[in-house]
Amino acid sequence: MKSYKTLLIIFLLLNTSIFAQKYSTLKIGQEMPMQNVEIFDINDQITTLSKNLKKNGLLVVFTSNSCPFVVMWEDRYKLLEEKCKNSEIGMVYINSNQAKRDGDDSVKEMKNHSIKMGYTYPYLIDENSKIANSFGAKTTPHIFLLNNKRILVYKGAIDDNYKSINDVTKNYLLDAMQEISIQKNVSVTETKAVGCSIKRIRK
Repeated sequence: MKSYKTLLIIFLLLNTSIFAQKYSTLKIGQEMPMQNVEIFDINDQITTLSKNLKKNGLLVVFTSNSCPFVVMWEDRYKLLEEKCKNSEIGMVYINSNQAKRDGDDSVKEMKNHSIKMGYTYPYLIDENSKIANSFGAKTTPHIFLLNNKRILVYKGAIDDNYKSINDVTKNYLLDAMQEISIQKNVSVTETKAVGCSIKRIRK
């Protein structure tokens, strides 16, 4: 079983989506895209990215329900939520897996997953992956942290060990959140996003 899981992870890492490469990833220093585009959450409420911006910024987490990397990293989501609350940083989860809306990433499954994991921040339905395309998000998870001026200051991974929270040595995202909360420049602005490719519909 362990070898099977290892092979699955290797396959997912190698299976980077060529389709996703057509969308260039937002660069550090660029402004948040699609700020006022209306987007539905899992409770059929309309919101925008701007409405979720708080005093010190906004954390955007592109995620999904069943990707093995999300499953392994998801125990850190509660830490991120707590840090956001304590640091006056807004937060949204975004599911852009349009090609899986009839399966693991249906709205129903998103609702079930949100309840199961106890999400306390909005879980948004990215219709036709438009938000992911504008950010150039590649994977689940893929992290984008914006400051209070709506400028991208960090992108990439949550930390340096998706396998185990106990073996993390570098908390890239938590450190960046702390830095923007006290108006400091982010020391590590970019790391490699590791995860499953976002399942866009090929056109």
